[in-house]
Amino acid sequence: MRRARVAFDGAIHDAVDDHDDLLLDDGRRVGAHEVVWLPPIVPRTVFALGLNYADHAKELAFAPPTTPLVFLKGRNTFVGHRATTPRPAEATFMHYECELAVVIGATARNVSRETAYGHVAGYMVANDYAVRDYLENYYRPNLRVKSRDRCTPLGPWLVDAADIPDPMALELSTTVNGTTVQRGNTRDMVFDIPALIAHLSSFMTLSAGDVILTGTPEGSVDVRPGDEVVCEIAGVGRLVNTIIAES
Repeated sequence: MRRARVAFDGAIHDAVDDHDDLLLDDGRRVGAHEVVWLPPIVPRTVFALGLNYADHAKELAFAPPTTPLVFLKGRNTFVGHRATTPRPAEATFMHYECELAVVIGATARNVSRETAYGHVAGYMVANDYAVRDYLENYYRPNLRVKSRDRCTPLGPWLVDAADIPDPMALELSTTVNGTTVQRGNTRDMVFDIPALIAHLSSFMTLSAGDVILTGTPEGSVDVRPGDEVVCEIAGVGRLVNTIIAES
């Protein structure tokens, strides 16, 4: 099942995909363009991976990491499908990052690789924008890069884990104004989903609503106000976002 959260008629609703329309939790059926899309869940703790694709590490002139490079993101960063993301006026290079987002569905502590998938509720598409001007270095993305307001669209859907038989074999792509600028496959992650869940749960408890952003493949192009950026992951969804000038 594909689930969403939307604003419609003055209220926030849970919704499900219904043949290109949305079936709201009050039984009404509405068109996808009649609503304001919100992130499919209200994220709890959000973990993001740096350099988790070898080709992206190479693109940035780094060796792939030997242990997961993880940082946290604030809730202020998340917006939904078809939302806008501001580009700072002084930025010289801002780029998208198409990522598979893993949503935890059951408490996980000291979880093994073999049982890790049993703690996953589902998957979303994420676009975790980065402003390179503010990076201290690529191993430690700082707050000005990764916790900016509205810098991480999520959605449109939370797809049930049962509907994604192999999350480690999904094609990813990004287009800017209709031109393909990024392609990859989740099989190319340095640390796969079971490894990430096992690693994080080895020293802290993961809870339902926590999210893991699993990194992005190579292909970084500067985006400017007015650009439409579309991140797509096979079977998970097509996430649309527009860059605007920071007011």
